[in-house]
Parts: sequence; C-alpha cells; structure tokens
Amino acid sequence: MQTIRNMFKNKKGATAIEYGLIAALIAVAAIGAMSSLGTKLNSTFNMVAGNMK
Repeated sequence: MQTIRNMFKNKKGATAIEYGLIAALIAVAAIGAMSSLGTKLNSTFNMVAGNMK
C-alpha cells in the first residue's frame, strides 16, 4: 500500500502523463487540420488538372 501512495506522490510521473496528454491532443488537432486541408487540396488539384485538358 505504501508503494501505491509513493507513486501518487511522485510529481515526475504526473508531469510525464500530462505531457503525454498534451501531445495526444496536439496530434488529434493536427490530424483533423491536415484531413480538412487534404480534401481541399485534392479538389484544387482536380480542378487544375481538368482545366489543363
């Protein structure tokens, strides 16, 4: 039981978890932005390719 208490008192572990959560949120936001941008780029390239024919 004392080992579990010591784990919760360890601030370095909590900080690492917080940094991991922040990195995960940034990754989700980046994936969403890139997905939206990719769709717009695809339609732009298709329009350019259609006009070149």
